[in-house]
Amino acid sequence: MSDEGIYRSSAQTQGVRVDVAARYIPEHSRPEQGEHLFAYQITIANVGEVAAQLVTRRWVITDGDGQVQEVQGPGVVGQTPRLEPGQAFVYTSFCPLKTPVGSMCGTYQMVRDDGSGFDAEIAPFTLAMPHAIN
Repeated sequence: MSDEGIYRSSAQTQGVRVDVAARYIPEHSRPEQGEHLFAYQITIANVGEVAAQLVTRRWVITDGDGQVQEVQGPGVVGQTPRLEPGQAFVYTSFCPLKTPVGSMCGTYQMVRDDGSGFDAEIAPFTLAMPHAIN
């Protein structure tokens, strides 16, 4: 879904909700050179009843030519937030693409205080230069 060039997604897994809002950054893009920069803001909210900590991330990034890149690593923006019930963590990051359209999806590996873990889904969302798609 889109409103004024903002593409959103939302998913909930075992009491952790992940909301995304992505947009094109024209001032840092050079379309004529195949350089498109997108920003995405993530809100990770613990809507469940048990604390959970984000320990790793896994992204699947697909550009408009169908090229897929996987990115994995510890935490997000240098942090591994622990969320008590009712708490949320918000951060912004960026994704460069060679094409004006693409998509992202992924998971955050979460760990509960008892050591049990699960993957919180990051629902697919669109990355698109305004007017690049109808």
